[in-house]
Amino acid sequence: MNKSYLSLGSNRGTRSANLERAIALLSEWAGDIVTISSVYETPPWQMTDKTNFFNQILLLETTLDPAQLIDTIILVETMMGRKRTGKKYEPRIIDIDILFYNDVQINTEELTIPHPLIPQRRFVLEPLTEIAPGFVHPLLKKTMTQLRDECEDKSQIKKLVSK
Repeated sequence: MNKSYLSLGSNRGTRSANLERAIALLSEWAGDIVTISSVYETPPWQMTDKTNFFNQILLLETTLDPAQLIDTIILVETMMGRKRTGKKYEPRIIDIDILFYNDVQINTEELTIPHPLIPQRRFVLEPLTEIAPGFVHPLLKKTMTQLRDECEDKSQIKKLVSK
């Protein structure tokens, strides 16, 4: 069974319900949800729209390979109403990123694993540290706790709901 850490974020509509729906769809189509972080309210990262996000991290056990997993994620996002406009940072009903997939390293036009911006994003590192503090980044050889402590992003992250 493959293990993948996924990041979920929403800053449109009923943000908590969007996260819950995405988790339910991922559970139905992608595999078994092993662990889910608390929900964190976070400021938008590199966006002009200032609506805060709700973010969450989950650990998924899946039989899907990385290409199948990203296809499933895009399907979930599309079903939930996400429209891809080609802009990199914009408001969204749901955003799901593959952070890690086992210790696999992929660098193609379609997919980069591990996600290259993990060390720069406190909104990813706080919930990731909650559920996997000792997980070692396969390229950087640092734990999630170390990466969080070294992160230069000092955004205010507010833990909302404990799971």
